[in-house]
Amino acid sequence: MVKVIKNGVFLLNGREIIEDNQENRGKIQSQAQGLSPDAARLNTIAAGILLAHNQDGGKGLPQSLHLNFDAMASHDITFVNIIQTAKVSGLDEFPIPYILTNCHNSLCAVGGTINEDDHLFGLSAAKRYGGVYVPPHLAVIHSYMREAYAGCGKMILGSDSHTRYGSLGTMGIGEGGGELVKQLLRQSYDAAWPRIIAVYLSGKPRNGVGPQDIALAIIGAVFKDGFAKNAVLEFVGDGIKGLAADYRAGIDVMTTETACWSSIWETDETTAQYLAIHYRDADYKKLSPGAVSYYDGLIHVDLASVKPMIALPFHPSNVFEIDDVIANPKDIFGHIEKDAAEVMENPNIKLKLTDNIDSQGRIRVDQAVVAGCAGGTFDNLMTVKTILAGHNSHGGKGNEGFTFSVYPGSQPILLELAETGGLSNLINQGIIVRSAFCGPCFGAGDVPANNGLSIRHTTRNFPNREGSKPGNGQISSVCLMDARSIAATALNGGYLASAEHLDQPERSFPYHFGPAPYLSKIYNGIGKPDKSVELRYGPNITDWPPMAGLGENLLLKIVSYITDPVTTTDELIPSGETSSFRSNPLGLAEYTLSRKDPSYVGKAKAVQAASKAIAVSETEKAFALLPELTDAIEGVKSIQSLSAITLKDIQLASAIYAHKPGDGSAREQAASCQRVLGGSANFAHEYATKRYRSNLINWGILPFIIDGEPFKNGDYVFIPKIAEKVRASSPVLEAWVISGKTARPVMLKTPELNPGEVELILDGSLINHNRKGQKK
Repeated sequence: MVKVIKNGVFLLNGREIIEDNQENRGKIQSQAQGLSPDAARLNTIAAGILLAHNQDGGKGLPQSLHLNFDAMASHDITFVNIIQTAKVSGLDEFPIPYILTNCHNSLCAVGGTINEDDHLFGLSAAKRYGGVYVPPHLAVIHSYMREAYAGCGKMILGSDSHTRYGSLGTMGIGEGGGELVKQLLRQSYDAAWPRIIAVYLSGKPRNGVGPQDIALAIIGAVFKDGFAKNAVLEFVGDGIKGLAADYRAGIDVMTTETACWSSIWETDETTAQYLAIHYRDADYKKLSPGAVSYYDGLIHVDLASVKPMIALPFHPSNVFEIDDVIANPKDIFGHIEKDAAEVMENPNIKLKLTDNIDSQGRIRVDQAVVAGCAGGTFDNLMTVKTILAGHNSHGGKGNEGFTFSVYPGSQPILLELAETGGLSNLINQGIIVRSAFCGPCFGAGDVPANNGLSIRHTTRNFPNREGSKPGNGQISSVCLMDARSIAATALNGGYLASAEHLDQPERSFPYHFGPAPYLSKIYNGIGKPDKSVELRYGPNITDWPPMAGLGENLLLKIVSYITDPVTTTDELIPSGETSSFRSNPLGLAEYTLSRKDPSYVGKAKAVQAASKAIAVSETEKAFALLPELTDAIEGVKSIQSLSAITLKDIQLASAIYAHKPGDGSAREQAASCQRVLGGSANFAHEYATKRYRSNLINWGILPFIIDGEPFKNGDYVFIPKIAEKVRASSPVLEAWVISGKTARPVMLKTPELNPGEVELILDGSLINHNRKGQKK
């Protein structure tokens, strides 16, 4: 089904695969035109685009990149903080097209004005600085960017992890807000040269298999061993030509869940047709790898071998064939329930998937959703309509509570559904048609009942997402599936089913893009900044609090200790109803780790208060706030070389430990909330994504790497001369774990800190760094 080659591969004429091993050495020498792997790497599609956007120019393969982008995009969870950060750092006008969409904070607040206050702030910013403002419910961020901005050879930076437009020839990168701030201030996006991995598609999908099935098969094959982590996935192969544009986009947007950095596809007449339909013929050009190209690995997907898939809780990589789950639900669900108990670490939570197995062995589904940038495409929604033709989506006997909602990705898609009759068909079939809104992806729309089983063609099914509140005993059980099998489940009376057994061939539906909804509602101020417009603030929009730079000697208290194999950004800072507080750093920080470690905020605040007391020489107050601090200082003094150290020589801060933090969302708040509460470090065995590590650095948080688990929750870690060692870019730091009055040595790694990252860490945040630059 999916074969992974972890060696490098030569690809000849975009079609012939030659694995780079000793066995093929003669074949490589005779057919690779004498090109070395590095020379042939330059013939990949990704390399051509990266080099065209690299500020440094030059020839050959650079070790590092300093990129400028063609456009940027943010939604209303992120754009207020980004603009606020850029404003205090000297923002004059948007130097490139910056699109502000409003597809997240649309239903989160219950009462109050804070959502619309954020929206009007965005409109005022678009006017003042010269940007684009897309009003609420008009389009989800990635649907709009596909329709209006993606084009062959471009690069787009977005403050959302699913910034993926590779199927339209655009390298999209999802990052935290700090990286967008740098672009607004005409600074570069810096990254090491990435691994480029080919995704070779061959054959044709079988009936009933949709883009989500293909994507889940890929994710299931590569996520757990990190094969695609921080790489570019380059889609090639003769299987591409048989896939419609929406189908390709549906696969592409889910590449984020492999933990890759970006994606890019070969382009062809299907790409050209999509752009022409959207009145953007000039954005098309043919993209394909050179005659001899080299990749750092290859994922071979035989499309015909992929069957309808389902990702069970709690990750898109937890993939099974639907038929296998239907055939053996008790064992599979029982295993998931056991895993959930370990992940949640909460005796009040008991996942009960097996309760959805009826006396006949059928799996009862409570809710179905097809939505957003992954599910809400025209092709998907028309396919749902076609599968259910002559039937309705109501539950069958014994499952009358089954519900089905769809969220078109944009108003133009909804308009075309209306004009083709698809909309009336969907409504008559009992499907609830909602507006363009991203809520089902992050827990602000169609949240299922506690322990309800929801099947969704959306992007994620993490724990602590889709409305889960483990601290309150609430758990959402979300499974990812393709729209086709979701429709088949509705046709089956709300009992889990596979679309493969419907024997309905895949269709591509003619689409006519109607721009009227955009022309009448979107504000386009690109190139027209108006400095007379004042930013419009609501009472929930506040500035960032002050943050100190890095001290010379750092004493860190471990205030949260997370042992899960992977910790998502949703666990670090919850999504859902907290989204409405994104524009209020102090207000949002109250929710940090609230669904994973409810005691974290109180413990971090205690350390922060003690640190502030030390800064003003109120040592007695500091010891009163943290009574164990007396022993910790004695522990530091017990180190022979540090016997003369005093409390005033020390900078006190908090830190967290997690095995592999940062999977999932690009939201910078996963790091900034820690910083607002006085955090200065993360300890991890590895970081799940580049974007989370970048977020930490942009907020002045040290991303330490450790071996083993050298400390426990509540211990202190002392790092003498930390600023001096960071300035020297020391890859390994000597430190001491302080437990009670006892000190023992430990080695900390700080790999891959480039000179710019060193300055950010020393200054304490990107804001501090840019302010320092303004004063020079």
